[in-house]
Amino acid sequence: MKRESFVGRRVLVMGLGRFGGGVDFARFAHEAGAKVTITDLTPAQKLGDSIRRLEDLEGIEFHLGSHDPADFEQADIIVANPAVPNENEFLQIARRAGKCVTSQMNIFFELCPAPIIGITGANGKSTTTALTAHLLKKTRDERRGTRDVWLGGNIGNRPLLTTVDQIKPDDVVVLELSSFQLEQLAQIQKAPQVALLTNLTPNHLDRHGTFANYCAAKENIFKYQKPDKDSPAVSIFNAEDQIAFEWFEKYKNDTGRMCLTFSADDVSEDIRSVFPLPGRANLSNLAGAMAIARHFGVDEEQIKRCLPEFKGLPHRLEFVAEINGTRWYNDSIATTPQSAIVALETFSQPVIIIAGGYDKNIPFDELGEKIAERAKAAILIGQTAEKIAKKIAENIEKKTNVQIVDSLAKAVTLTHDLADPGDVVLLSPACASYDMFDNFEHRGREFIDCVKALGHQKAIV
Repeated sequence: MKRESFVGRRVLVMGLGRFGGGVDFARFAHEAGAKVTITDLTPAQKLGDSIRRLEDLEGIEFHLGSHDPADFEQADIIVANPAVPNENEFLQIARRAGKCVTSQMNIFFELCPAPIIGITGANGKSTTTALTAHLLKKTRDERRGTRDVWLGGNIGNRPLLTTVDQIKPDDVVVLELSSFQLEQLAQIQKAPQVALLTNLTPNHLDRHGTFANYCAAKENIFKYQKPDKDSPAVSIFNAEDQIAFEWFEKYKNDTGRMCLTFSADDVSEDIRSVFPLPGRANLSNLAGAMAIARHFGVDEEQIKRCLPEFKGLPHRLEFVAEINGTRWYNDSIATTPQSAIVALETFSQPVIIIAGGYDKNIPFDELGEKIAERAKAAILIGQTAEKIAKKIAENIEKKTNVQIVDSLAKAVTLTHDLADPGDVVLLSPACASYDMFDNFEHRGREFIDCVKALGHQKAIV
C-alpha cells in the first residue's frame, strides 16, 4: 500500500481512542486525499481531546457512540485500532463486503523506507525500546550509515505515519510492538529487520485466551523476518527466558538470519556503575538495548559515556517522593503479576505494595507467594483484590498484613499510616487499570498526586 492508495478513497478509522490512538492515521489519510470517517464506541464527550487534535482538518466525519454496519460496507479501507480483535463482528462485515481491512502499523511497515528495529515482550519492552533509541541517538554522529533515529510504536502517543515522509533510507526506526500489533502485522507477513524479545510471561489472556496463543502472537516478530538485499535479518533473544531461548535454538540455523542472545550478566561493572535505573530487570533491559547498539557499531566506551543521561520512563519504578524516611515508587506500568514480582525483587528494604485492578484472567498464584515472602503489607484495590488476597492467604506460614480498600486514594492514605522510616511503598498493580482508570498513565498520575498531597500535608504540619 502506497500513499497514492488513499487518494479519493473512503477510509474508515475504527477506534479514535481517548488518548488519540487513531489521530495520527486520520491526519495522514486526510492529507493523502482520502475521505475520512471515524467510528468509535465511546461517545463524543469522552473523546474531546482526540477530536480537538483533528479540528483543523475539514471534511472528517465522526460517527461516535456506536458502530454502523453501513460504514463498514461502504468504506474502501478500514483501519482498525490494535485493541480491536481480528474476529470483531464489524471487521467481519467489512471482509464479507470485500473491503481492505488493515492497521496503522501495517501501513507504516509498508511505507517506511528505513530499517526497523522492533522490540516486544511481556515486561521491559518500553524501557528497552527507549534505551535502544537513546544509545543510537547519542552515538549517531560517531557511527556511519545511520543519520536520524525515530522512536515510536506502542511507546506513548508518537506520530509515525504523519512523519513517514521525513524518514530517509539511511535512518533507523525503533518501535515497541505489542502482541496486538504483531497479530495485525502477521496478516501482511511483515516483521522488523532487527527484532528483540525481552521475555514471555502470561498477559492479555482476556484477548488471546491462552498463554500459547499469546506467545504465538509474539513469535510473529521473528516468524516473518526476511533478510534485505544488504544484510541478514537479526533476531535477539533473552538467554534467561526459557521460551526465548527455545526460540533462539529454533531459529539459529535459518539461512539469512543472525541470531544473538543477551542476559543481565552481559552488563559489565563499568557500565553498571553509570546506569541510573535500579534492579536486575533493568540490567536485562539494558543488555538487550546494548546488543542492538553493538550490532549498529556502538562500542562499550560510547555506551558508558551516554548512559548517565538516560532518564527512566514515567510509571516504571519511578521514584515519586520520600516522606518521613519512606520512599514511594510509581510502577503503574506493571500490568501483569510477573512485572509486579520483578518490582518486588528490586528492593531489599521492607516493602508495602499497592496492587490490584482490571481482571485479565491471569493467575495470581506466584504473585501471592512473592507478596507473602517479600512484602510487609499489601493494600489491594480493584476487581482482582479478592483474588490476590486469597492467593496471599494460601501462604499460611507468612503473616503479611493484607487489606482491601475501594480506591487508590484510600490505599495511599492507609499505606502512609502503616509505613515506617526505611520502608518502600510500591504501586505495582499486577493488573490493567480499566476497572478504575482510563489507562496505566491515569492510574500513575493519580498515585503521584495522592503521594504529593501527603507530602504537602506533612510540610504544613
